[in-house]
Amino acid sequence: MARYFNGKEIELLAPAGTFDIFNEVIQSACDAVYFGGPVLNMRMMRKGYNLSHEEIIQAIEIAHGLGKKVYITVNNLFSEEDVEESREYLRFLDGAKPDALIVQDMAVLELIREMELTLPIHASVMMNVHNLEMIHALRGLGVSRVVTSREMDLQTAKLLGQMSGMELEYFVHGDMCSVHGANCYFSSQVFGMSSNRGKCMKPCRWDYRIKKDGFIYPAEYPLAVKDMYMYEHLPELIESGITSFKIEGRMRDKEFMVALANSYGEALDRYIEDPLGFDRKVDAGELYRSRKRDFSNAYAFGKPGLSNINRRYEGTGKFYSTGKVFSTPTAERELSETRVTQLRERLAEAKRDGLTQPELAVRVNNMSQAKLALEMGVDTLYLPGDVFEPDRPFTKQEIKELGALKGSTKLILGLPRMMTEQHFSQYGHLLDGERLPIDGLLVTNLGAIHRFRSLGYPMIGDVNLNVYNHLSAGLYAKLGLDKLTVSPEMTLEHFATFASRCEQPLEMVVHGSPALMYMEHDLFENTEVMEPIGEEDNRFVRNDVLVLMTDKGENPVYRDQFGRCHLLFSKELCYLPMLQELKELGIASFRIEAATYTVEELRTIIAAYQAAIQNSGNRDAEDMLGGLKPVYAGFTLGSLQFN
Repeated sequence: MARYFNGKEIELLAPAGTFDIFNEVIQSACDAVYFGGPVLNMRMMRKGYNLSHEEIIQAIEIAHGLGKKVYITVNNLFSEEDVEESREYLRFLDGAKPDALIVQDMAVLELIREMELTLPIHASVMMNVHNLEMIHALRGLGVSRVVTSREMDLQTAKLLGQMSGMELEYFVHGDMCSVHGANCYFSSQVFGMSSNRGKCMKPCRWDYRIKKDGFIYPAEYPLAVKDMYMYEHLPELIESGITSFKIEGRMRDKEFMVALANSYGEALDRYIEDPLGFDRKVDAGELYRSRKRDFSNAYAFGKPGLSNINRRYEGTGKFYSTGKVFSTPTAERELSETRVTQLRERLAEAKRDGLTQPELAVRVNNMSQAKLALEMGVDTLYLPGDVFEPDRPFTKQEIKELGALKGSTKLILGLPRMMTEQHFSQYGHLLDGERLPIDGLLVTNLGAIHRFRSLGYPMIGDVNLNVYNHLSAGLYAKLGLDKLTVSPEMTLEHFATFASRCEQPLEMVVHGSPALMYMEHDLFENTEVMEPIGEEDNRFVRNDVLVLMTDKGENPVYRDQFGRCHLLFSKELCYLPMLQELKELGIASFRIEAATYTVEELRTIIAAYQAAIQNSGNRDAEDMLGGLKPVYAGFTLGSLQFN
């Protein structure tokens, strides 16, 4: 079965959570179905879901007998244990012959190459593909289709499709996230449940209040986005050149999915048959009545603002297709002596020999912080691509000034976490011109590696590359990265195993308030359109800083120069008590995320870490933190708190 409009194929892609659901959905008006197998996909939390090996083989036979396609999700981040398990599973899938795999982890690309498999590869939405350079890079790695970033508008998709010739897949209906794909670490830091490994506990669906400038605003569910709904905009989707119209819903029931696929499929057929007489609203009323949440077009036609946020059903059970609430507000765990002792013991087991002295790196937000870091002689100074307001991005003249002051410190220019075509044009003009007095680039996406690796600047991979195993680390090294930053989602066992196996130099964020969520959605809009319901000062940060508040704590939110929001820890990440064990494990560089500190606060923190790096012995339990006191709500061990 295939649909065509003006000679271009259009695919309606529907989900199935079980073999029983697949058997019904494949008979609907869809052209293809995607589902997960028994391992290594992002929908492993619900018992009884996903297909067995035998069911996969049967499903592919049934679909191909109907002239339809099957895509299998192998879209988890892989731990070291997963890497070994995946070899056998990928070999099985190669024999089963699905039409493609949908993947997130770069390790899958490396395994398919290494094992000489013939499996077609589609880049998952969790790869967060959002620029032309990423598409070019992925094509070079064997990817034949890209699921676009959820924040991509149709005009951008049309441009990227035309310029690349790549097949693009676009979500048209179902559950969406408020955070950029693979850039949400909240669940892993609070629960030890990685959102990028299919175990998200959905803190984005909690009931929050927003506080800023001493006022409380009734935001209710400020991170809880509506369901995507593009049923009435199928002509615009077709015009944009999208190849595959993807429905979300592998956890939803059979009747709901069949009805949804039939509504979209029938509408596509009506439009292809008579585009001028097409009625956009034939099934709109029924789709609205059967919705799980309210509907939005999300980013399809530009930034939606607060119209994208769901105001009803949240936290009642009605919101979830499973009929339950995933989690309730939970505080970040406090650093404890008991857990520090356990961490030291486990990390000591993975001790490596013949290691060099680790370096200390600091990422700053302004010139005052930068000059302090240089004054104190840190090994690496990162100038960020995303600068928190009210500070402004570093100018070319300021970069030159710091270059003249840097001495033996390596000065590294960071790139924005999300890079549009305009960003590539700006950075390309800057870096292709006169040689800057910098010692490298901190890169945040595959496209940046692809575009800038020929310029001769050493490149370091930032945290959001989500390097989780030695295979993906090795592939990034082949692509040109000299050093990689450890994924912030790693729990203790995953981290210890990975660090002991990885051959590439690793950096680790050891202190500060790194971003737990990174989003296009502007939380500050709540304070501009809502009337305050009370007055209260912030507890741990300045009053001009916006915070998301529950009864368990306050998470500060900073907006960068692009208008994107970064939600941070309420506590401060602190690995100072385990620095010796991390040194002996082979971590090449320790990073302090310093953007939110005053100069004097930062001076104290840098001094504490410099002393700890020089100290060859462990601290006494009573002196676990060397006298260092938290600036904010306390210290936390983040994801290393969990096994």
